[in-house]
Amino acid sequence: MTDLGRRAKAASRTLATTSTGAKDAALNAAADLLVDRAPEILEANGADVERAEGEGVTATVVDRLRLSTARIEGMASGLRTVASLPDPVGEVVEGWTRPNGLVIEKVRVPLGVVAIVYENRPNVTSDAFGLCLKSGNVAFLRGSSGALRSNIAIAALLREGLTKAGLPADALVLVEDTSYEAATEFMQLRDYIDCLIPRGGPSLIKAVLDKATVPYVIDGDGNCHVYVDQHADLDQALDIVVNAKTQRPSVCNAAESLVVHAAVADEFLPRAAAALDGVELVGDAAARRIVDTIGPATPDDFGTEFLALKMSVAVAPSLDVAIEHINTYGSGHTEAICTTDLDAARRFEREVDAAAVMVNASTRFTDG
Repeated sequence: MTDLGRRAKAASRTLATTSTGAKDAALNAAADLLVDRAPEILEANGADVERAEGEGVTATVVDRLRLSTARIEGMASGLRTVASLPDPVGEVVEGWTRPNGLVIEKVRVPLGVVAIVYENRPNVTSDAFGLCLKSGNVAFLRGSSGALRSNIAIAALLREGLTKAGLPADALVLVEDTSYEAATEFMQLRDYIDCLIPRGGPSLIKAVLDKATVPYVIDGDGNCHVYVDQHADLDQALDIVVNAKTQRPSVCNAAESLVVHAAVADEFLPRAAAALDGVELVGDAAARRIVDTIGPATPDDFGTEFLALKMSVAVAPSLDVAIEHINTYGSGHTEAICTTDLDAARRFEREVDAAAVMVNASTRFTDG
């Protein structure tokens, strides 16, 4: 593990001064390789999926693990999009001149080695690489044992893209030892890791909090809500709820809870229940009085990230109560309001505690 850390640190010194053109060339070369040699990735991923299914892994986890031609093309498109973005390195954020003539500037610079530990999401290998490279940082990655074959195949192509552009292959370093002991050692490489970012569920976050000795940035889970206000366009709201819940329920930006204003609940909830066919709905007493197919919700249900075709439902007598409910049970990821009332939208934006707030848009627009 120490040797991997040394390699990553050495590459970070080169990458810190690499030109925008070289970084973009590497990103585009890597994107081309992902598409052109997708069969190699799919073969490796197929082995990972087969193993997971044989071990009885849940359908939600298998969905996160499974790649397809379309998903690989999405990974490649993501790299090309990052390549098209402005280079943040060297940007002067602000500057001023002191009375004595001293000029002071705040300039963006790379962190150095960014370590990312993640679970059964092989697309993260590509996503993390792209964002790290564009910002001049080495991606030091450790995925899960369940996605190891996929991660190795993807990382090999990304490293090849780096060399094609004349950059050090060690701008991406993948840890292939997925043991518990290796994970702990990885999180304690203080001499080589400048920042650690975990992407995963509560158990992974707890492991980082308990074991890491390097600086880290913690990511939370995604208990996202859609609130349908009394002034909502109900047709639009229905489309938003269905998209937010069902497009890809196994990811952190999928909606897990529906909150409906009491003034429109009698009209909206039966339509929502019909449109969410195949989704298990559990709710409070008010919701169950309106739709008898909604099952009883426990207090834990409202705070649970299901990552599956299951959704909690609550009826709120006012915007105040809706905001209080969301702030009580939400995880601070993404919350959405459906309304035509500008004042209600502005209040929701101000008072809901979340990293992203959507107005008349699906929670699925937030990622990472």
